[in-house]
Amino acid sequence: MTEMVRAADLLARRLYEAGCRYAFGIPGGEVLTIVDALEKAGIEFRLAKHENAAGFMAEGVHHMTGAPGILVCTVGPGAANAVNVAANAEQDRVPLIVITGCVDEDETVTYNHQVFDHQQIFRPITKASFRVSAGAIDALADKAVAIALDQRPGPVHLDLPIAVAAAEVPVPARPIRRVPDMAAVPAAGPDLETACAWLAEAEKPVMVVGLDVVTQGCADEVRAFAERFAIPTVATYKAKGVVPDDSPLSLGGAGLSPVADKQILPLLKQADLILLAGYDPIEMRVGWRDVWDPAEQRVIDITAAPNTAYMHQASLAFVGHVGKTLSVIGDRVTAKPTRWPGGEPAAARQALAGAYGQNEAWGPAAIVTTVRKALPRDGVITVDSGAHRILASQVWESFVPHAVLQSTGLCTMGCALPLAIGAKMAAPDRGVVAFTGDAGLEMILGELVTLRDAKVPVVVVVFVDASLALIELKQRAMTYANAGVDFPETDFAALARVLGGRGVVCEDRESLGTAVSEGLKADTFTVCACRIDRKSYDGRI
Repeated sequence: MTEMVRAADLLARRLYEAGCRYAFGIPGGEVLTIVDALEKAGIEFRLAKHENAAGFMAEGVHHMTGAPGILVCTVGPGAANAVNVAANAEQDRVPLIVITGCVDEDETVTYNHQVFDHQQIFRPITKASFRVSAGAIDALADKAVAIALDQRPGPVHLDLPIAVAAAEVPVPARPIRRVPDMAAVPAAGPDLETACAWLAEAEKPVMVVGLDVVTQGCADEVRAFAERFAIPTVATYKAKGVVPDDSPLSLGGAGLSPVADKQILPLLKQADLILLAGYDPIEMRVGWRDVWDPAEQRVIDITAAPNTAYMHQASLAFVGHVGKTLSVIGDRVTAKPTRWPGGEPAAARQALAGAYGQNEAWGPAAIVTTVRKALPRDGVITVDSGAHRILASQVWESFVPHAVLQSTGLCTMGCALPLAIGAKMAAPDRGVVAFTGDAGLEMILGELVTLRDAKVPVVVVVFVDASLALIELKQRAMTYANAGVDFPETDFAALARVLGGRGVVCEDRESLGTAVSEGLKADTFTVCACRIDRKSYDGRI
């Protein structure tokens, strides 16, 4: 006899097969069937306080497991609340399955309470949006996973009608054919031969490592290539750790800081070969537009998808698997014993080591470096948007990929805490610290309750300056009057204690280091309220 299950069960089973073990959201009547199906399939549904935060929790899980994140939203306001995190997933290349419950089509003819066209909203900000039908549920489930996880990942929206979710459907006799990995490498030909010749001839090469390397999981291959050919590397913020920051080849991160650009961009202009390894310019500020000239310099671009952003141009372009492409090129070239005979990268590295006030007694750089000393080598940090993000992304030493999590494409405030919750749930043995500004934390205070209920020892480090510091800095630079950027200080330590966590006020390195070390071993969350002057970032980012 053919086994019959609900359509929601087939969808949940496919997500489980894809490695998913957690889903996040806020349930409503329209999604109770899919929530039940997820739980029965072995995917734990976790309640958040807002769908936007739930989506970032799902992203945090993805970075630890590689599986797609799952966000479940009920009809109407639930779906509307998910718009930002879906757009963030599209810009940050996060494979997020957004499941919205919806009213059955026949019902919408005469019933319009909470009803609007979810697909019209999600189509522009996802890779695909599907209205689920019971007859093709297995194929559609696999299609959603395949699209979300392809060479440049992103969000996929599934609009699941109430009746369809509960409809009884037969379990297929054989699983749907899964889409194979189509990772491509360059074919033999003139472009490959040219790339090999350029690498062999280069005296002053530089490699810019980007997000595609992390999403394709080829950090080991890229790092080995850099080490074999002694090529200095610059990482975009989300690619930090591909080449460990304590390697002499690492020039650290780049993306938003003109201070870093003063050292890095001159090296790019001096380079006789620029290798763009999975470089996705969606992370970069406008100062990185056309910073090299492919008519005058040799530039090889290796990406997961064609470069249509036009932030930069290249002399040669290969689309496919970044690590395997570098291996094909490298296997045909004999490594040179020395590079950059003038020592310019080492000088730039030395200059960057003191560019942000890393040795200050107390301030934002002192906070970041103190936490780095307290966190294990494979520790994970999440960073909210704001002035502290720019500084932390430059100062923080990362040694493994997927260990610096932030919103780099859309730059969403309020992301650090939920990212940390998801990461710690999925990787309980790793130390996790969330860096957030006070304004960013105030946006999502309710998720401290989610963190309490998750019973995981995340440490939340708050930069307390009672100001939107980055915007205030820009406001002063434009000689405008102070308006809308300052606010009274919140007692975050007391708030943490009221909510069942640990709360500590930190005003020096010693108290912060102790609080973080103890917080990583605690049985609940810890909030470290770090008071700094609102002008602490002047001249540093």
